[in-house]
Amino acid sequence: MSRMRALGALVLACAASLAIAQEFPARTVHLIVPFTPGTGADLLARLLAPRLAERWKVAVVTENKAGATGNIGADFVARSAPDGHTLLFVATSFGTAPALSKSLPFDPVKSFAPVALVATSALLVVAHPALAAHSVPDLVQLAKREPGKLHYSSPGSGGPQHLAMELLKLESGMDIVHVPYKGSAGALADVVAGHVQVTIAGLQTVQPHVRSGKLRALGVMSAERTSALPDVPTLAEHGLRELEVETWYGIFAPAGTTAPVVAKINAELNLLLNDAAVRSAIEKQGMAVAGGPPEGLGELLGRELTRWARVVNATGIKAD
Repeated sequence: MSRMRALGALVLACAASLAIAQEFPARTVHLIVPFTPGTGADLLARLLAPRLAERWKVAVVTENKAGATGNIGADFVARSAPDGHTLLFVATSFGTAPALSKSLPFDPVKSFAPVALVATSALLVVAHPALAAHSVPDLVQLAKREPGKLHYSSPGSGGPQHLAMELLKLESGMDIVHVPYKGSAGALADVVAGHVQVTIAGLQTVQPHVRSGKLRALGVMSAERTSALPDVPTLAEHGLRELEVETWYGIFAPAGTTAPVVAKINAELNLLLNDAAVRSAIEKQGMAVAGGPPEGLGELLGRELTRWARVVNATGIKAD
């Protein structure tokens, strides 16, 4: 009898979950972007929100809750009702924050349910054209011949670009000095001006400078070459196979959100990401459309957490 009661309870629970999924969404859906307006996650959220609203026949509102490198908005969602009506739209820093802070108010794995990976963007290693390096191996050899004499910029200590270069240093053994800036504009401008020799930056940021000849692209850190700059090799092509690093954007729900609700949101997002107009709009931002099942985003997050913990532990990096 106890087994029959347990089976009955399971059937009732499954029926309840399916009923909730069928009723979703029952009211306004809030897409929480834990960054300022104009960032990649914000642009993507504002692209998708009105289209989701049109499909769901309810309001879908993008809200910016910036601060603490995305942790304020993430904590807000972690504490929200797990019913799919409050979602978190994050970027790469969601996977780096736990390595840089030992006192997060949430657990990136236990506090959230992955929903969908939305898009990725290539990171490029770029240099001032006066530098005697035309590839990443050239840069590594030059830095080894003159240890501590070359400098690279980043938008700030502990940011994705800083961590990516420190990972490159760990894997290649080169010695190049970090110069942190307060934002992307200054970090890039000083490489263009030749005050700093190298930086790592997003494709959409450096592409105009590469095409104009103001910067030289040494390598792309994605798994494959980017169609925007097809002549630029990947780092893997030069034997640096542990250096596939991309900016990524994904959506999470609070932990406890039922699997049918997560599956419903994921299915809707995948439909939109396969729409030609949406794909074109994302690609115009210098991003690649992703999509796929929730498990794909969860696996990506797991790899990111492991990798950046190793880098931070090896280098002692601290966030600004």
